[in-house]
Amino acid sequence: MAHVEVRDLVVEYRNGSYSTKPLDGLQLTADKGSLVLLLGPSGCGKTTLLSCLGGILSPTSGTVQVGGTDVGALDRGALLHYRRHEVGIVFQAFNLVPSLSALENVMLPLTGAGVSTKAARARATELLERVGLGERMSHRPGALSGGQQQRVAIARAFAHDPKLVLADEPTAHLDYVQVEGVLRVLRSMADDGRVVIVSTHDDRMLPIADQLHEMQPRFLAHRHQEPEEIVLPAGTVLFRQGERGDLLYLIQSGRMRMERERSEGGVAVLAVLEAGDHFGEMAPLFDLPRSATAVADVDTVLTSYTIDAFKQQFGLERLGSVLGRRAAADGGAAAS
Repeated sequence: MAHVEVRDLVVEYRNGSYSTKPLDGLQLTADKGSLVLLLGPSGCGKTTLLSCLGGILSPTSGTVQVGGTDVGALDRGALLHYRRHEVGIVFQAFNLVPSLSALENVMLPLTGAGVSTKAARARATELLERVGLGERMSHRPGALSGGQQQRVAIARAFAHDPKLVLADEPTAHLDYVQVEGVLRVLRSMADDGRVVIVSTHDDRMLPIADQLHEMQPRFLAHRHQEPEEIVLPAGTVLFRQGERGDLLYLIQSGRMRMERERSEGGVAVLAVLEAGDHFGEMAPLFDLPRSATAVADVDTVLTSYTIDAFKQQFGLERLGSVLGRRAAADGGAAAS
């Protein structure tokens, strides 16, 4: 049995009358001793997943099991114990206490959980030596480099010897020299039989990973793909809200209806587009999920384009002017 099992995970956020789902039916398994990378652009749900794994966020539906424990079923006391002892978290911004030394920062979660000062000091010393900071234990964060601060944060995350460690963009603020030390530490910690799950878009981490999990498919740029005609019978869904996409569309005949899901149920019609209109450019331009669902209102004929093909045929000016109008109207929602 895998140490970490995530099944059918859904997280839904409500924003006024609309809802978004950064996670929608996500599946993930990880065995002990593995380092798992969560890959994807900003906003794809990486941090949301880490929050669910850490017991910080309750999902809308689905299950998170760590070591056979159903995290969502824990009561308040058991959840507090889980957060303190079963999972360690490495934050992107380090989150060290500026007035405390490196040693005191690592001791903090131990003494806060009732561990004696002597035992906490011994454990913190052991961890800091392991991450290569044995000679910097008395230094405060301001006297440490970014890479050294991140290694202190990693040591702190391992204070209670958790079997699951979550790291949110741990190399985001580090140069290539600092990154090397952090990568070595994360790899060695996973080798001890833990599961280390790292949210990142840093390709430098790929060689040390045992498992890659793409939060959203990365579309390759089909720069030489020719435009294609698409025939949609009335009522056909071209794409759905939340999906990824690498194409935009020009309506040759018929009508397309742009809909967005409401948080209370049902849909809102954002726009009805006619022949000559184009839509769907926001997703491929900015690597965003579709912000609306596109449905053929009547029998409709479309032409699909990559961004490059569309610019070649119609020019950048047309694309830019439509983007500007839609952004002013509704934050670009109808562009999807």
